[in-house]
Amino acid sequence: MTELVVSEAFPMTVVLYVLSTFVAFATAAGLTPLIAHLAGRLNMLDMPGGRRQHPWPIPRPGGLAIALAFGLTIFLFWAIDRYMGRPFLIPEEVRTPRFALTALAAFLGMTVGFIDDTFDLRARWQFLGNAIVAFIVIAAGIHIDFVDDPLGSGLIQLAFPVAVAFTFFWIVGMNVALNFIDGLDGLAAGVSAIAAATLGAIALLPQVSEPFVAWMAFSLAGASLGFLLFNFHPARLFMGTSGVVFVGTMLAVLSIFGTAKVAAALLVLGVPIIDTFYVLVRRLLQRQPPFAPDRGHFHHRLLDVGLSHSQAVLLIYALTLGFGALALLTNGRTQVIAFVGAFVVFGVVVLALAQRAPKATHVEPAVYAEDGD
Repeated sequence: MTELVVSEAFPMTVVLYVLSTFVAFATAAGLTPLIAHLAGRLNMLDMPGGRRQHPWPIPRPGGLAIALAFGLTIFLFWAIDRYMGRPFLIPEEVRTPRFALTALAAFLGMTVGFIDDTFDLRARWQFLGNAIVAFIVIAAGIHIDFVDDPLGSGLIQLAFPVAVAFTFFWIVGMNVALNFIDGLDGLAAGVSAIAAATLGAIALLPQVSEPFVAWMAFSLAGASLGFLLFNFHPARLFMGTSGVVFVGTMLAVLSIFGTAKVAAALLVLGVPIIDTFYVLVRRLLQRQPPFAPDRGHFHHRLLDVGLSHSQAVLLIYALTLGFGALALLTNGRTQVIAFVGAFVVFGVVVLALAQRAPKATHVEPAVYAEDGD
């Protein structure tokens, strides 16, 4: 009788979510110092100078710890179930053919990011890498077939060419947005952890019911938080392109699965997505290359008006948590409306901050030679 009560109070899926999150967190916390040490030995360091304000060289491919922690966690649970010869830790409702597609997307993101961290590629080659990831993911069968109707309560089915184009834009755009926000210690990792946890919670809602997506998302959140222990200001290592492309690809893919909660992901990642839009528009209007690095990002403007490094990061965390709560408590139509409202308000705030810190719009020539952001 006691076992039955415990089983009902703690379903196996809940145990899976908790264990996966904890294992991913602990694995990332254990791997991150090792990755930092190895990167130092291999001279994979981000050197100070120009727009980079850190006082000493810092290991660059720290996000590799997130990818490895996530992968090892998922593999551990899969291996235990294979050894037991039956669903043991992974209940039947969590099992899905999309497992292979998720593994493919994760591997592609990690590989492309690691190549960039190794060779320090120019922005155009980073963009090409993101495009290749998007093309392969789409070719594997992952694409956005439906979007929430902003004028009603239903879904709009996309024609196949439109679905492919939108999915490509979504995956590449997610990676570019995370890359743009990865300008302060702990910012991209923290925002990613909040976004992943929110997508996991949304996947558990009755109207969504995507336990597989929840498992993946919570594991990703745990790995990101484990890495964040060493990445928050002052960072001992950076997320690098390894982390940005891996996490960006995973968030994009997980938001596509199931009922395509793209609107929810759009809202919870509102800060980096909207910031990316305004930065690109400003650069194009000023006839600057779209990926020319400068101090015009939202987080830079917060620093220029007097906030400390940690205060700026925590403020963006708070905004992301607020957007995440709104995404969790509303439906697709309301999420779209909220995103549009945030888009307008964000634009007004950025313009106001720009008046107080006009220097933030100037490209730094010494850094632009690197052709990165």
